Amino acid sequence: MYLLKKVQKVGSCVCFAGRSHGVLYVQGALHGLYRISLLMKVTTTLANCESPDGGKLVLQKHDGHYFLKVDGVQLMSTTASSSEQLMAELACAHLPSKPRILIGGLGFGFTLKRVLELCPKDAVIDVAELLPEIVDWNREHLTEVNGTLLDDPRVRIHVKDVADIIEQVGKNRYHAILLDVDNSPDPLVQHGNARLYDRGGIARTNAALHSNGRVVFWSANQDKSFARKLKKSFGRVDCVGAKAYPKAKRFTHTLFVADRD
Repeated sequence: MYLLKKVQKVGSCVCFAGRSHGVLYVQGALHGLYRISLLMKVTTTLANCESPDGGKLVLQKHDGHYFLKVDGVQLMSTTASSSEQLMAELACAHLPSKPRILIGGLGFGFTLKRVLELCPKDAVIDVAELLPEIVDWNREHLTEVNGTLLDDPRVRIHVKDVADIIEQVGKNRYHAILLDVDNSPDPLVQHGNARLYDRGGIARTNAALHSNGRVVFWSANQDKSFARKLKKSFGRVDCVGAKAYPKAKRFTHTLFVADRD
């Protein structure tokens, strides 16, 4: 991909079109020969680390946007955040006063941003992020995205597995839980994330919610078997299609919304 850098008229000729060393020459029938300088858009690697399962996570910037990849597979980007925002809106639809909220997975902070916009000033928002590098990258490289939100007084960052937090807090702790810790119930980043999606993990999540509390699971795809598991523990379960970005033609993601009785 190229950016238009400079246009300069250099003469006239009968017919010519070509490119050499980043310069594009185009013949205009009435206006002569123009030299157009092109500037290639470069992909910059900002940081990288190793996941708990040994995969390589890479943070990159290209054309003003940020991308997180694991072993070359794109995990998230700043070009597509609609599903994260919808997740927050569904989770915060019926919050009481002084709500307690748990977000599993910081990512690029789009879910956190929308939760903060929807919550009162007396809310307590716990954010669990397994990888300390993700927290550091938000502060160091992503301040122009959502990195500054980590300093909101309502936010408490926990560099910890969200499954451990859910297991340790006991019963009736949170009014809403948002889980966006991996690609889907079929883990991509860490195989240990699977324990959030098995029957035991679902039961512990249910217990961690207040009565009438809500959990929302983000998934890159549909999973009917996971929906059936949820229905065995929760009073109501909805599978909501979500777009990656507002003008997308298809619903490429799924949000599993489960309400406790």
